[in-house]
Amino acid sequence: MHFDVGHTGWYQGAETCESPNFGPRPDQADIDLIVVHAISLPPGEYGGQAVQQLFTNQLDWEAHPYFQSIRGLQVSSHFFIERTGKLWQFVSCNQRAWHAGTSAYRGRSNCNDDSIGIELEGLDGQLFEDAQYDCLTQLCHALAKRYPIRHIAGHEHIAPGRKKDPGPGFDWPRLEKNVAWPPQYFPEF
Repeated sequence: MHFDVGHTGWYQGAETCESPNFGPRPDQADIDLIVVHAISLPPGEYGGQAVQQLFTNQLDWEAHPYFQSIRGLQVSSHFFIERTGKLWQFVSCNQRAWHAGTSAYRGRSNCNDDSIGIELEGLDGQLFEDAQYDCLTQLCHALAKRYPIRHIAGHEHIAPGRKKDPGPGFDWPRLEKNVAWPPQYFPEF
């Protein structure tokens, strides 16, 4: 089944869980970049609701010792793909989600301004599931129908030295083959 991203920036194939952590994109923002991330909370634990709680400012900071190290963090991503392939959307693609941090790519800084952030449930350096690649491929195609996507990169590529996700466990050649976009859309791997 194929879904589209509507004019409001919401993807029909995702479970909606609205985050308050977003803002307007700059005028004339050219939404041409997809940024792939990896996240799990606590790190390496899968299947809970901690990521959704973090992105909606509802995480119980006392629920796990690791959460103290991110206490007060206000972040979001446009999308989150669970290990099962279930897709969540937190911010309209027309808005600026807070996923990239200090970043630069394709000669531009502040990648949040003109990118769409997709978090994969996982840990940098570890492998991702077939269902995640399938969902990511379908989502990339839908985004490219709605926005002028010309680049896709990992958090590690837009914030080198500061971020390491999705890491060496992410199969970039597989994604390139699946989406069938030109090689220049992808980082060197």
